[in-house]
Amino acid sequence: MTYTETMQIQVIIKPGEDGWFVAEVPSLPGCISQGKTEDEALLNIKEAIELYLEPDDEEFILSKNARIVEVVV
Repeated sequence: MTYTETMQIQVIIKPGEDGWFVAEVPSLPGCISQGKTEDEALLNIKEAIELYLEPDDEEFILSKNARIVEVVV
């Protein structure tokens, strides 16, 4: 059985100066995207959030007794 947790994250969406819509996540610094429409901007920011939250195991330097575990929030 596969169990998937979901989380709700607040996104600010506003029209940009160039006519595109800008979406950003205040709780995730630097997590910003855009789209030609609001729907496109929301799809793009969802992907940006997933990538932002995806762990990069290669950047961890672990001591001898440390280990990486995953928790679902």
